[in-house]
Amino acid sequence: MTLWHELCHNGFMPAVNIRQLRDTRQLKRWLRAGKTVELRERNRLIARIVPEAATVPKGAWPDFAAMRREIIGDRILPGADLLIEERRKARF
Repeated sequence: MTLWHELCHNGFMPAVNIRQLRDTRQLKRWLRAGKTVELRERNRLIARIVPEAATVPKGAWPDFAAMRREIIGDRILPGADLLIEERRKARF
């Protein structure tokens, strides 16, 4: 394994050894927080325990207007208005 691989997985992903599975409180805390947990035996990766993804109702759309406000804020982007005006002129 490369050093980068070790740093990425050991630095950012929680890991438990099989003996540590007896204390499930910490494991449950990590999973509820949405973290993937590595299961190791003698420091060798055996498996990854992945939390169940939050379910989104089928057909539900994200709030794009709120996302836009979060990313752009109150700024006005004049490029879009110019493009719309050019397309109107080009059609007729």
